[in-house]
Amino acid sequence: MKIDLHAHVKLSKKTPFSLAYFDQSIQDARDAGLDAIAMTEHFNTDHFFHIYEELDRHYPYLDHYYDINGFKVFPGMEVDVDQKGHILVIGDRASILELRQRLEPFTAKGAFIALEKLLDWCDELDLLRIGAHPHRDSNPLTQHPAHLLKRLDALDMNGKDLYSYGLSMRDEVKALAEQIGIPVTAGSDTHHPLQYGCVINRLEHECASYADIRACIRQAQYSMEISDSLPIHVKAATIVKKLLKERGEVLLPPI
Repeated sequence: MKIDLHAHVKLSKKTPFSLAYFDQSIQDARDAGLDAIAMTEHFNTDHFFHIYEELDRHYPYLDHYYDINGFKVFPGMEVDVDQKGHILVIGDRASILELRQRLEPFTAKGAFIALEKLLDWCDELDLLRIGAHPHRDSNPLTQHPAHLLKRLDALDMNGKDLYSYGLSMRDEVKALAEQIGIPVTAGSDTHHPLQYGCVINRLEHECASYADIRACIRQAQYSMEISDSLPIHVKAATIVKKLLKERGEVLLPPI
């Protein structure tokens, strides 16, 4: 199964959720060779719960994922933590929504949750957690103590960072992961579907739950792929995203 473990389904935090944009994004993800994504929308995006309300109205939820005409969308979110850093959390729908409810007092800048408390809640709710873009200058994770980072399931080899910093970022993330003693997974960090396919996780088994995904990661039953056309994917997505935000649109322009 080929999956992107860091994907956004809105153009930006301030953009309304659009089912048409979502549907087109999933088709583009499928066209890019993916079978599934983890829907890691920002936890403090505008109207977070509306995303799930809309998906519940239009698509079946099969135990642990939304079935979009055979394409799997696993619930998740990206959480800002105190002292900088973002954590991707992935799990069943009820646990993700429960965590988001608990995070309501922590949504504003300056009031983000402590990493240790977030990890404690993730333990309680049995959530998969990945340290997003750990070496990104604007939001690194390296300032957090190793004993907390070791509680993550993996670090994120981020498609956007590979474009911004070059392939040396891959080696930096792998070195940090080896130092801590956890694996590395790949995520495009896409906000626009043109970015799908820049990086992919190829799991050795078909996964029907976040627990299946976690098992593949822990047992090293997966590989990561970086597309030769990653710069084109990310640059094109960045340009189109900027244009659409300036025009106040959420749909892709006709091809």
